[in-house]
Amino acid sequence: MNLNGVYRSIKSLSTGIYKEKGSKFLSFALPVSSGEEAKEIIKQYKKQYHDARHVCSAYMLGSERLESKANDDGEPSGTAGRPILGQINSFGLSNILIIVVRYFGGILLGTGGLVQAYKQAACEALQNAEIIEKNEEIEVEFEFNYLKINDIMSAIKKYEVNIVAQEYKNDFYKFKTVVQKKNNHPFVSEIKEFTL
Repeated sequence: MNLNGVYRSIKSLSTGIYKEKGSKFLSFALPVSSGEEAKEIIKQYKKQYHDARHVCSAYMLGSERLESKANDDGEPSGTAGRPILGQINSFGLSNILIIVVRYFGGILLGTGGLVQAYKQAACEALQNAEIIEKNEEIEVEFEFNYLKINDIMSAIKKYEVNIVAQEYKNDFYKFKTVVQKKNNHPFVSEIKEFTL
């Protein structure tokens, strides 16, 4: 279990290509932060590659790597999404989506051939990716009297916390901040005495 919120992901979009018996497998690895974002990107790729036979995918989310999904998009069950997800696991990555677009070449590959092709296509995209370590971020929302602004701002600066939203009403501030999961406890502990 990953308690400090550090995980491995990719820096930006990377691509790969694998060819087998006339079929062409285009692979795309992208960093994502939620299932909704992954689904939206898959939708866009299906629209962009509407002339392809299959647009298969898999994603893994969270520093603890607990949320994942694999999709065969019409290929025989377990021959596309699972091998793609297997490559994500082999590289030990999270917050990543891999899409493999297949253009059929006229020759059937069989289930073993499909598993190998999707696995290899996903691997190509990952081998071309820049793998980085990231810190999981969480939102912390709190309210405080305006007289405590200096104490709060001092803690925000000390822990390098990002303010994403703020509201001022009747002498009270409401801040929404994003903190790295590993820094969450010291920051929250420090501001607790100044907040409502």
